[in-house]
Amino acid sequence: MRLLIIEDENDLRTALLRGFRKLGYLADGAADGVEGLELAQINSYDLIILDLNLPGMDGLEILQAIRETDWQQRIIILSARSGFTHRIEGLNLGANDYLIKPFDFGELEARVRNLLRRSFVQKESVLQCEGILLDTVKRIVRTAAGAVVELPPKQYAILEYLLLNQDRPVSAEELLEHVWAEDDVLFSGTVKVHISLLRKKMSDTVGYNIIQNIRGAGYLLGKERDQG
Repeated sequence: MRLLIIEDENDLRTALLRGFRKLGYLADGAADGVEGLELAQINSYDLIILDLNLPGMDGLEILQAIRETDWQQRIIILSARSGFTHRIEGLNLGANDYLIKPFDFGELEARVRNLLRRSFVQKESVLQCEGILLDTVKRIVRTAAGAVVELPPKQYAILEYLLLNQDRPVSAEELLEHVWAEDDVLFSGTVKVHISLLRKKMSDTVGYNIIQNIRGAGYLLGKERDQG
């Protein structure tokens, strides 16, 4: 999942980026409000972590600007403003959650995971399709028989996103938006190459192809059916 962290405290922003990336999230960072709003408007993020006291543009202004056009975006406010009036104002303006500084990273990550589950109407932490099980908490991929499938971070992220959207084809452009970070190096055929590697790894593991190419639509999880 792709996150945007808008936080002007360099040490905190760096620590959050490092922590979420270590857990397998894709995370972009912004040090001021103007840059943060620009990134939020030009990229597609699964969730935004938003500080309130920001140079250039206040966090509540950013929240209002986003909510003028997008009520689906998941937003968690981080703030040293601990008064009830501040929390009520943030939630009334459309924040999905509000966490007061100082906070525990484990609690923040749990809140992120909870909001992302709601975003994808996901009630269980284990995603399943065609004999493949992916534990979104432990970040482990297994077969139905219990064998662990070792995947590099990018292939894991692709598989997780396809599992979260297994009811529909996912385009290469959508995968680029949600699986690749702002500073990732891209080349011609990036998605195709990673899909090919993931498809081979999963095929070698379960014995059949579980990633189908839907012409003109994208990639869809599911065992290829006999058309005869």
